[in-house]
Amino acid sequence: MLIYEVTVTVDENVRGEFEKFMAESHIPAVLGTGRFEAAFFAGSDGVYRIGYHCDSREDLDAYLADHAYRLRSEIAERFPSGIVTERQVLDIIALFPGPAVNA
Repeated sequence: MLIYEVTVTVDENVRGEFEKFMAESHIPAVLGTGRFEAAFFAGSDGVYRIGYHCDSREDLDAYLADHAYRLRSEIAERFPSGIVTERQVLDIIALFPGPAVNA
């Protein structure tokens, strides 16, 4: 299992548009490729992290080969300036379940 993590530094003047685009369009599109199990989207002071959970390196490689270019191009077209992106792959060493929540 691994996390494909994308860190994006976003200029103040496009933060609202960026958050909306990521939450409503881009992240659902990435998950829609069928290569990731879940994602998180977090941010503070213009630095955002998006983590995509993947069961295998093969799934990540297939995403990168078949979908990444198109989805990255959509972001580049929408935000030709004002964002800087970094990517990394993290192996999940262990998962720890949280406490059960009684409603």
